[in-house]
Amino acid sequence: MRKYVSFVIIAVLSSLLTLTGYSYLTKKETHDKKTIINTLNTPAEQDSTQNFLHNAAYTPNDNVNTIPDFREVVKKTKSAVVHVRNTRYVQQYQPFYFGYREGPVYKQEGTGSGVIISPDGYIVTNNHVIKDASEIEVTLDNKQTYKAELIGTDPNSDVAVIKIDADNLPYLTFGDSDAVQLGEWVLAIGNPYNLGTTVTSGIVSAKGRDLKGNKRIDNFIQTDAVVNPGNSGGALVDTKGQLIGINTMIFSMNGSYIGYSFAIPSNIVRKIADDILEFGSIQKGVLGIKAAELNGPIAQKLGINQTEGVYIYDIEKGTGAYKAGLETGDIIIRINNVKVSTMADLLGYLKTKRPGDKIEVTIIRNGKTRHFTIKLTKNNAAYLKTLGLSVKNTNKDILKRYGVSNGVFIDRVNNRLLYQNGIRPGYLITKINGQNIYSVDDITNILAGLDHQRYTIEIVSPDGRTEKYIFQ
Repeated sequence: MRKYVSFVIIAVLSSLLTLTGYSYLTKKETHDKKTIINTLNTPAEQDSTQNFLHNAAYTPNDNVNTIPDFREVVKKTKSAVVHVRNTRYVQQYQPFYFGYREGPVYKQEGTGSGVIISPDGYIVTNNHVIKDASEIEVTLDNKQTYKAELIGTDPNSDVAVIKIDADNLPYLTFGDSDAVQLGEWVLAIGNPYNLGTTVTSGIVSAKGRDLKGNKRIDNFIQTDAVVNPGNSGGALVDTKGQLIGINTMIFSMNGSYIGYSFAIPSNIVRKIADDILEFGSIQKGVLGIKAAELNGPIAQKLGINQTEGVYIYDIEKGTGAYKAGLETGDIIIRINNVKVSTMADLLGYLKTKRPGDKIEVTIIRNGKTRHFTIKLTKNNAAYLKTLGLSVKNTNKDILKRYGVSNGVFIDRVNNRLLYQNGIRPGYLITKINGQNIYSVDDITNILAGLDHQRYTIEIVSPDGRTEKYIFQ
């Protein structure tokens, strides 16, 4: 009996000792963990460790703070993007004996998007969205519909400005597209496939993108935000809700999105819209150089080490570059502190400037960096490749002598057909498809928008005789 009692006492004491020891060790381990966390070097390291410990036991809400929340940006921007409908009436012609006669008129419709840029109804969109429109209709995000008026367009940059008769509209402010960084989050807002306002997200994949074969725009912002037919003319916005581009085109083998979308930078869009509203036409600032983009093979051929930048091989007399002292062989590497690696960088930046603007140009000459302040001049001459003509601006005295109020001077004729028909240097081009020509910019803009369509050109000879030529 005594032995049995002794065994019971020993068992009870052992249990008490075990529980006391476990409690002590547990408290010590907890204290040690707190000590480890609390003695980290910085609060950031503490957060990192706590996140690591937390992630060890994963819950569905663990990564909620790692994905951007676009809800407030969408609320701020969505209602400023509109649906644009383009209606055109096309006259068909049918063969009739040795000619043609008028056939039925067909109604064609196209759709796209637009961005409200002022509370009184001015909207920017793509030129190709409203091109050749007989009627333009705009539907707001709240389903209200308005007839729109075409204010002006720039086919070269594929930008147009239209207006609706409304007030107190939501609108987007322009951001600085030059400040956009690669990898930055962006939202594309538009109306693909007539679905209504749609928002997609992505990042900036590239800047200054020059798409080979594209004759109009050479300074795209490339993103991986989903863009489809109908998104053209819509907004590309940053996380602040600022407009940094107008979505314009995609790379696709089937007509739908496959991963690459492109937007016209907002700095170019803003300048074109301002020109249209203030002057009625595009004001182009000319640097006055002929140049080529550098790369490895060209640098090796020229015997230089610089493989990025724009190499000047000719300078036009009387221009800002000539007067400032730029020389052939100079390599442009920056404009107004914006890096210039390609021709797209250079041309894209110049599209944001007007004649009379001053820019700071940084060049490399004989291995040394130099800076020049250059005043941009007006575009006074152009070569019209489709016509085989060189033209230049003229003055009021010459126009008066020809008995006309507008026109550009034909400086050189490389078109054999025109030459055989008597067109010589000294003639004036006064109209294209009934539109008056006042400058070389007018003629280049109109021809850029015609593509391969049939068009009529009016030419005035030195003795005042008007002749018409049809091109097809």
